[in-house]
Amino acid sequence: MSFLASDSDSEDMECPLCMEEIDVTDKYFKPCPCGYQICRFCWNHIKSEMNGLCPACRRQFSEEQVEFTPVSVEELARIKNAKKQRERERKETNNAARRHLANARVVQKNLVYVVGMPPKFATEEYLKSTEFFGQFGKVARVVINRKGHGHTPVVSSMSPLGVFVFYAKKEDAIRAIEAVDGTVYDGNKVLRVTHGTTKYCQFFLKSQACQHAVCQYLHEPAEEADTYAKEELS
Repeated sequence: MSFLASDSDSEDMECPLCMEEIDVTDKYFKPCPCGYQICRFCWNHIKSEMNGLCPACRRQFSEEQVEFTPVSVEELARIKNAKKQRERERKETNNAARRHLANARVVQKNLVYVVGMPPKFATEEYLKSTEFFGQFGKVARVVINRKGHGHTPVVSSMSPLGVFVFYAKKEDAIRAIEAVDGTVYDGNKVLRVTHGTTKYCQFFLKSQACQHAVCQYLHEPAEEADTYAKEELS
C-alpha cells in the first residue's frame, strides 16, 4: 500500500504530519519501505527527538531504508510551471467570482443610518454622547454626509443630511433603531432610522490588499440574506 501525500502535479504535496508543503525536490523522498511519505524535517525530528518509528507501520526508521530519486531538471521545471498555471487559474476564478459583487450593497448590522437630523445637532461629539446615540452602546465612529441621501427616498421637508453611526456591537445598533426611529426631534422633525448599507472595497474586488489604514468597506463575503443589488435600493 502507498501512503503518498500526492502522486499528481494537479495539487501540491503536503506532509501529513506538519501539513506544510513538501518541497518539490523531495517529491520522491520515501523514508520507509511502507511508502508513507513525510517531509525531511518531520523525518529528522522523529529520528532525533522522538521514538524513531514510522507513524504508519511502526517500523524503525533508518538511513538504509530511505528511497530517494532526485527530480530531474526537466520535471522540476514542468512541476513549477504547472503550479504557476494553477495559481493563475485560481486567481482568475476568484476575480470572476468577485466581479458581480461590484454593484452589491450589504446591510451592515452594526451601522445605523439616520435621515431627518436637524443640521444644528449634526456634530460628531453630540451624536456620540450619552445624550443621543451613545446611550445605546459604544459608538465607534460617526460619519455625517451633507450631500444628501443618495438612493434613499425622503420627503422634501426632511433635512438633506445623512448620518452614519457605527456601533461596536450590532445589538447596540438594533436598540438604537428601535428607540429612535419615528421619534419627533426639535419640535417637528421626524427622524427615520434604519440599518445602513455598505459596499465591497475595490481592492477586495481585485483580490488585492487594501491600501487604506481605516476602510469602511467590506473585505470579505457577506451573508447572501444581507446582500442586495444596487438597483433594488433605488
